[in-house]
Amino acid sequence: MSKPGARTEPALPPLAQIEGEVRRALQEDIGPGDLTAELIPADRQMAASVITREAAVLCGTAWFDTVFRVLDPAVEITWQAGDGDRISADQLLCTLNGPARAILTGERTALNFLQTLSGTATAARQYVDAVAGTGVQILDTRKTIPGLRLAQKYAAACGGCRNHRIGLFDAILIKENHIAAAGSITSAVEAARKHHPGVHVEVETEDLAELREALAAGADSVMLDDYSLTDMKKARQSAGPDHPLEASGSVSLETIRTVAETGVSYISVGAITKHLRAVDLSMRHGKVKYSQ
Repeated sequence: MSKPGARTEPALPPLAQIEGEVRRALQEDIGPGDLTAELIPADRQMAASVITREAAVLCGTAWFDTVFRVLDPAVEITWQAGDGDRISADQLLCTLNGPARAILTGERTALNFLQTLSGTATAARQYVDAVAGTGVQILDTRKTIPGLRLAQKYAAACGGCRNHRIGLFDAILIKENHIAAAGSITSAVEAARKHHPGVHVEVETEDLAELREALAAGADSVMLDDYSLTDMKKARQSAGPDHPLEASGSVSLETIRTVAETGVSYISVGAITKHLRAVDLSMRHGKVKYSQ
């Protein structure tokens, strides 16, 4: 990443990765076989629909589709909304038609992906809406569900957030423990430039003195960790109008606009992916088609 927030469009993870996540989830749920679905005649067909019981931002359609493609490609899915769309309570999201066993077996796993990623996208949109008009960009973090990093990063982007670094491999973020191990902010930045030239370097700071050292060392961006509002404003004065500053720590929907108005460039919010509340979705089964 060239700087925090560099990604502007949601990037769907590789389909092979989505399928891998889906197959692991199905194996977890089905194990050696769905004992209940086996009670249904193998040639039985059925229809179903998915609705949302609350307003949200939709995300996860590729995972939902993949569940049924893996179970039985004969299941046909027609979407009435797409990833990133705002959806309202009781809205029809999609319809399914096909083998009853596959629809019944895949229902929970497909909804789990859809409700979880829609929950992430919905939270992201709430924070983005809260700072609308300030020019500040909301960033996600690495505080994600293990195994679903790219999925949640995609969901955050669908909600309007910018992705921070994906992992430990695509940018350098020098934090408190790195600084202690390296000896100083300056030493850590110098080592970063030596070993990984051209890679974006951000430094986490806890006070204005550390900010000044990070700026003098040539950090590409500086994180302001748990700064007071007064010190955030002073940090902007010290850094100048254009140097990227990222506010982090103790940010809520109630306080985020006040933080944005201090002049920072970005605000990172771990709650978007960490404090997750799944969207309330429901699959309703319709007409069962009996074989002749």
